Amino acid sequence: MGKVKEEMERAVNATPDHGAMIASGSSRSPFPGLPVMQAGKRDKDADEGTGTGLATKTAPKVKKPDLYRVLLLNDDFTPMEFVVHVLERFFRKSPEQATQIMLHVHNNGVGECGVYTYEVAETKVTQVMDFARQNQHPLQCVMEKK
Repeated sequence: MGKVKEEMERAVNATPDHGAMIASGSSRSPFPGLPVMQAGKRDKDADEGTGTGLATKTAPKVKKPDLYRVLLLNDDFTPMEFVVHVLERFFRKSPEQATQIMLHVHNNGVGECGVYTYEVAETKVTQVMDFARQNQHPLQCVMEKK
């Protein structure tokens, strides 16, 4: 291990000071075999007809994911308190928000619990449906593209 460290130190100490070479206007290349480019000067052959030049890479535009509405459907058998509990537990609604959404579902037949990406919406629908079945309620939860 000591040998590698010694070789690295030797290589670092043997490397010329490139900053000093550039500042002094030295035409000696710090990288043998490569042409030296000085500030303000251009190598005419570098860009014209040789197919060489600066390659730029543009960042790809990222498309926003589609969003899905998670909806609760009204039924005549699921207790209102259970619906409020579902909204608080799975959608992190306050008791006031949950009650407001539950009443909207009760009066209009359907109510929006939240808007999520596909995977999150699908997970929430599954969780609500499983929880309703475990508690023997026919509550329906669906998702639709926004």
